[in-house]
Amino acid sequence: MRKLFKSIFPAPLLSAALLLLWLLLNRSVSSGQILLGLILGLLIPLLLRGLRPLPVQVSHPLTILKLALRVVWDTSVSNFNVLRFLVLPKQRRHPAAFVHIPLELRDPNGLAVLAMIVCITPGTAWAEISRDRSMLLIHALEVESAEQTIAHIKQYYERPLMEIFE
Repeated sequence: MRKLFKSIFPAPLLSAALLLLWLLLNRSVSSGQILLGLILGLLIPLLLRGLRPLPVQVSHPLTILKLALRVVWDTSVSNFNVLRFLVLPKQRRHPAAFVHIPLELRDPNGLAVLAMIVCITPGTAWAEISRDRSMLLIHALEVESAEQTIAHIKQYYERPLMEIFE
């Protein structure tokens, strides 16, 4: 029975939100608008089911906490470095560069989190994961050495994400 319900309503909260949004946008609660909103609320999640992320089971909460603290630390240091670039541009230590980082992480949720971490860190202007998920390409505002950047991302981000997601 539960599987049948999940196949008809893959995302019940999303369906309810879509219905409510439809009614609010149309400023009407007529029976036609409610019916159309129900149809859209049911069809959109069914049609887009393949785009929903895989379910995640958290098995290492301590690793998640360590990763979160590391991201906060690295983001703070990066904020300071970007401020230094803006205030004292002549004291720039190293040039900007693209860095290719080979990936061992394969879980789609883990890769999404890795891309988000890299993109929210100030000083990293751009990130792209290759189609085969084997390479992360980033652009950083200051790169002392590509090897050092690769080692940092693999040690502090990729390894914990592999522990969490794989």
